[in-house]
Amino acid sequence: MNDDSHLLPERLPSAVPWSAAAVRLLQGIVYHDDAGDVWDRVLESVTPLTDYFVRIGLRLIVDEENGMAYLRQIAPESFPPEYPPMPTLFRRTRLGFDQSILCVLLRDELRQFEEQIHHDERCVVNQSDLLSLWSEICGHEEDPVRLNRKLTAHLKSLQEMKFVKQFSDTPPAWEVRRILKARLPLAQLEQMRTELVAELARRRADSAATPEDPSQAVVE
Repeated sequence: MNDDSHLLPERLPSAVPWSAAAVRLLQGIVYHDDAGDVWDRVLESVTPLTDYFVRIGLRLIVDEENGMAYLRQIAPESFPPEYPPMPTLFRRTRLGFDQSILCVLLRDELRQFEEQIHHDERCVVNQSDLLSLWSEICGHEEDPVRLNRKLTAHLKSLQEMKFVKQFSDTPPAWEVRRILKARLPLAQLEQMRTELVAELARRRADSAATPEDPSQAVVE
């Protein structure tokens, strides 16, 4: 085991109870059902965490109703002139075309779930149902096994972003996490849906016009 005590400064600042929560927030979204007591630590320490993060250009958002907390970059122009310019810590993740379509489908599932009365707090979607929707949009002429494998890969990628969480293996089912509401509000959802439908129509038209040219196929 490595002893890095020699790397510590001679005088350490006093320990604070929210240090682990700060690290977890920098790593990504914190949910109320995450293992450990991080969620409780966030709720207990909103003020010091908010003060800490704003100093490095980040805004702490705690959504108790949906049981999640996360950070957002504050636009540099929002700070008063006396604050020094700060580099961007978080960079936007550009989703691929197929991932974007999947996010729209998942956001629709979450919207429909919240419009109905449920005894369960979790929005859980069977992968078979997602595959049916997915195949109608992206792969109606593709081999179902290969298409399902591709869908699984995209879902696992979104799980790393904490947009979904695998709920069960048999049958495969996924919980749609409510961070999608923050990342994809309804107004943006409709705009994104319109843009994706137009792009999909263009790709299908190009593919039909030159089917022998693989560069015109839908990009994965």
